[in-house]
Amino acid sequence: MDRLSADRMFVEVARRGSFSAAAARLGCSAGQASKLVSALEARLGVRLLIRTTRAVSLTPEGEEYLPRIAAILDQMTELDDRLRSNDGQPRGLLRLTAPLTFGTAQLMPALADFARAHPAIRLDVDFTDSIVSLAEGGFDAAIRVGQPRDSAMVAHPLGVMTVVAVASPLYLDARGTPRTPDALEGHDFITDMNFVRPDDWTFGEGGDAVTIRATVRLRFSNAEACITAAIAGLGITRVPDFIAAPHLRDGRLVQVLGDFPQGQSPVMALAAQGRHIPSRLRLLIRFLQDRWGPGHGWAD
Repeated sequence: MDRLSADRMFVEVARRGSFSAAAARLGCSAGQASKLVSALEARLGVRLLIRTTRAVSLTPEGEEYLPRIAAILDQMTELDDRLRSNDGQPRGLLRLTAPLTFGTAQLMPALADFARAHPAIRLDVDFTDSIVSLAEGGFDAAIRVGQPRDSAMVAHPLGVMTVVAVASPLYLDARGTPRTPDALEGHDFITDMNFVRPDDWTFGEGGDAVTIRATVRLRFSNAEACITAAIAGLGITRVPDFIAAPHLRDGRLVQVLGDFPQGQSPVMALAAQGRHIPSRLRLLIRFLQDRWGPGHGWAD
């Protein structure tokens, strides 16, 4: 048995959840893919995958084996890339997952600049608001906004996102500009459902914090939809500053209650704990830290 080929096939099947998809990716038949994984299981003396007619899933032993062998294969791939390179620069494939709104609005322009600066690095980026497993998805890192929920992840701080309340000049001319949180009573609210408690709007910090229970006119599970409604003059919305920034810059939106802090959340790159971090990922993390670090404004 070719152990290396078998391990690579197992990782690909586990990540894609399909023998046929893994076989197509690695250039062989589904039958050959199944034989390779079966041979690996026989050699290890354990069952790694549960096979059904509809899906393939990991056994407990497979869940333990996958991240460890995937990390070893990643290191081997990076070593191959380095040996093939004459200039010693990081190269190879970098796979990322990122939230849809932040990813398209802020990460994508940054990745475009990164790709121009490092043409030897290939990027494969999945924009989704679903929280996916790095190991099963075959991702090197996840870009996330907010505190990590998984303690098994290593967080690399990239920047900070601030929550802002905004409205259109059209709306404020018609309904008045609130100067204090209490003055929000009677206003129309547009709520972003991605917040933990979307209808509770908190202004200020510590003992001075005031929470307003919003009587919501419109509720969306997407910050860009909230922005669109606010620009149309339908009310006040509360969204991340990285989404509001271009519209504040062009004057289609105006920040309200800017003297009352509304909370911040870190922007981070998450990698699996104990997993080897490829040099190309370290390079991207430093690039994003330089771009989004202290003093950065999303409107810049």
